[in-house]
Amino acid sequence: MKVSDGQFVRIDCELRVSGGEVIESSSKTGPVEYRHGAGQILAALEARLEAMSPGEEKSGVIPAAEAFGAESAQPAMSIPRASFPSDAKLEVGSQFEAKSPQGTPITLTVLSVDADTVTARAVHPLASKDLEFRVKVLSIRPPPPPVPKSPVEELELTEVTEAD
Repeated sequence: MKVSDGQFVRIDCELRVSGGEVIESSSKTGPVEYRHGAGQILAALEARLEAMSPGEEKSGVIPAAEAFGAESAQPAMSIPRASFPSDAKLEVGSQFEAKSPQGTPITLTVLSVDADTVTARAVHPLASKDLEFRVKVLSIRPPPPPVPKSPVEELELTEVTEAD
């Protein structure tokens, strides 16, 4: 069996900033299990796992633009000027650290400023960093069979009206 969409895949993996710190390691957290094609892991890593078999290992580099997308393609948002510190130097190109609603650190790069609003691009803090990866496929299992529909679910219903 090979890694393909819908399969449940269990891997050992390590991701690190190229030449630097480890950002994810299953040696610390245990093997990672995910459903291939469901967007549960970094898409660029998922692409590199495609068609691998249990026991296979692979390592390499994921270029920054492929790992997190081009910075210019990241979402921009309007933020009330009052949300920034009163002494903040708000000018095009300024950067600020923030947290997403999920608590993930992000960098805000200022695109424009007016009297009430700052337009900024939300950029992942590793967006400009290449990533080194090392993975080993431990196991692959097929998705569970689909649950058969009950005959009632397959009925086509139409509204019935009473005759006069």
